[in-house]
Amino acid sequence: MFSNPTSVVKKLGIMPGMTIADIGSGTGEYSIALAKATGHPGRIYAIDVQKDMLAMVKKKATQEGIGTIEVVWGDIEKQGGAGLADNSVDISLLANTLFQLEDKKGAVQEVIRITKPNGKIVIVDWMDSFGGLGPKKADVVSSEVAEDLFKDTGFGKVSEFDAGDHHYGLIMQKKTS
Repeated sequence: MFSNPTSVVKKLGIMPGMTIADIGSGTGEYSIALAKATGHPGRIYAIDVQKDMLAMVKKKATQEGIGTIEVVWGDIEKQGGAGLADNSVDISLLANTLFQLEDKKGAVQEVIRITKPNGKIVIVDWMDSFGGLGPKKADVVSSEVAEDLFKDTGFGKVSEFDAGDHHYGLIMQKKTS
């Protein structure tokens, strides 16, 4: 099974009213699942560099009667590129995003910047290249490499979860001293 947004979202400990950034939101499958989990007055920021993807997210949200998703055109590989304030989200989700980024370290810094001090960073990505499904072999970011990207940032892995047959899931959180 591929990564299923609804089942993944159920594993994240989402509480009603949370503010969540869906970074690299694509067509919005995770944004919709997140919005259903947070309800009102929760807020989902669907962030993507592709404006046509954001238009799809907005259309899906409207069709489903969801008014808590805000689409944000942004480039998370640049400082300030997410278009959100410092420490503004409870959870930052990168689903099927890391493998697409050229400046992964820059993106990690931007994700950390927008995530609240006690917030979570959730990564869902491909475990491997599967014969034409998912990223090219050279673009795959393993869970170990994803975890290493957060080394020396103050964030560390608190848990892993099953995100589907071809995906891994990591939950990172600020380490307490």
